Amino acid sequence: MAIILKGKPVADAIKDTLIKDIEKLNEKGITPTLAVVRVGNRTDDVSYENSILKRCSTMGIETKLFTLDSCIEMDEFTHIVEDINKDKAISGILTFRPFPKHLNAKVINELISVDKDCDCMNPVNLEKLFEGKMDGVMPCTPEAVMEILKFYGYNLEGKNVAVINRSMVVGKPLSMMLLAENATVTICHSKSKNLAEITSKADIVVTAIGRANMLDASYFNKDSIVIDVSINDAGEGKICGDVNFELVKESVAAITPVPGGVGSVTTNLLLKHVVEACKNNA
Repeated sequence: MAIILKGKPVADAIKDTLIKDIEKLNEKGITPTLAVVRVGNRTDDVSYENSILKRCSTMGIETKLFTLDSCIEMDEFTHIVEDINKDKAISGILTFRPFPKHLNAKVINELISVDKDCDCMNPVNLEKLFEGKMDGVMPCTPEAVMEILKFYGYNLEGKNVAVINRSMVVGKPLSMMLLAENATVTICHSKSKNLAEITSKADIVVTAIGRANMLDASYFNKDSIVIDVSINDAGEGKICGDVNFELVKESVAAITPVPGGVGSVTTNLLLKHVVEACKNNA
């Protein structure tokens, strides 16, 4: 039976520090505020948004929600983001990706103010990461993966890590973070041949495919550490990861659950970035 790498203890440790920082800001009459911009009604976006709003309300962070129609034109979207950038009361901005195909993601990333970028979307912040500068704003989901591994005491130096995702949201930035810890990284994707052969030989497998319960025990070995990033619709109002948790937990060393794993840590790291942006802007 695997060790279950729950996200709550990691998230709680981040929360404790955040509450102290927020109290200090409040003493100065400053309230951190997050603008949440969502286009459309994707299940995973709505789930993440609800988690963010709930967490903000319990920690004293204000939120401004911008729920936009999936058919919104680029000009209108641009105008909304520019207004948020100018609003001095807003500390940070979060937009959900991927965007509808008719919206230009590259332009949107550049639109978001460097100083209010809480998820490392602006290419200026992203460039720092790819240059090996790990002291700036990190993409929240990859950072959550790293925080979980560090919290549970896993030394990454020399470890073979398979990352099943090549996006700029998860796979590529996570690979840079892993390389900074001297891990050996293999990036896998939809065109990778013999995926199970690659992942079953890795010390750590991080998956963000977005396919419910796709990965069974054949993708891992008895010593595998499995980090499941995905939040998929499992039907009947339930969510699940890429890994068939109930089957795989019996045959690996450690695994994150979905829900209750990476997602809870991701949310608190986002709020950490909001508070840091608030302190910097103040």
